Amino acid sequence: MLDAGLDVLRDWGLDPVVGRHVVDDHPSGYLAGADQARADDLRDAWCDPALAAVVCARGGYGTQRMADLLDWDAMRQAAPKAFLGYSDITVLHEAFATRLGVATLHGPMPGTPAFLADTAGRDHLRRTLFAPEEVQVLHAPAPRALVPGSAAGVTLGGCLSLLASDIGTPTGRPSAAGGILLLEDTGEEAYRLDRFLTQLLRSGRLDGVAGVALGSWEDCGPADEVRALLLDRLAPLGVPVLDGLGFGHCLPALTVPLGVPAVLDADAGTLTVQVPALS
Repeated sequence: MLDAGLDVLRDWGLDPVVGRHVVDDHPSGYLAGADQARADDLRDAWCDPALAAVVCARGGYGTQRMADLLDWDAMRQAAPKAFLGYSDITVLHEAFATRLGVATLHGPMPGTPAFLADTAGRDHLRRTLFAPEEVQVLHAPAPRALVPGSAAGVTLGGCLSLLASDIGTPTGRPSAAGGILLLEDTGEEAYRLDRFLTQLLRSGRLDGVAGVALGSWEDCGPADEVRALLLDRLAPLGVPVLDGLGFGHCLPALTVPLGVPAVLDADAGTLTVQVPALS
């Protein structure tokens, strides 16, 4: 699977370098190698001046276990570069924001079946990497304004369950105040989505958020039920809420920059990034 994804990157003119421990085994059966080994791979890639980007092969549980093992002091000394991933990589997006203060990319990963199947998503990622000025306006494929209006703020967020699990951790963001919050998830029933949203609300994490953009909710139950839940928990925030932006665990999947100023227009069904993602 990963080899096929790497071939796509080579077709784009890139020369991918695979981390030493990417294909390691782990006794748990659900991790790719030891926590410290994976953390060392990420540190080495981020600190290597010969590499222009760090692309996560895939998500899957494990990022919480390695986030506190990274050498953030060394990584802070390195020049920023593109960092790409989604799903459980949400924990690292949050950590890169809080520890390094850099923008990252929430988008498709080459070691997943979705990457190979998603021609449109791959094209959007390619343009984000090579011509970011062409994709500053993200159009929702099936827009629905759960709460109308527009708002400006810095983008943040990712997978809902991971954001909830990150509360109170050393790398977790204490507040989404002033931000455009992106939320999506997969395989979570409505009552669990309710639990995660309620945890974010009760923790104060969503106090002062400027707007919310919702992505995909694959295998989370009937769409109408999920939408009703999202409206119930998010509408009291009193900010614009756009559903159906088309990022996350879906086909096609947009690549969304995190940590950049943007304008959310729930009525128009757009998220406009005000500066190119890799400027």
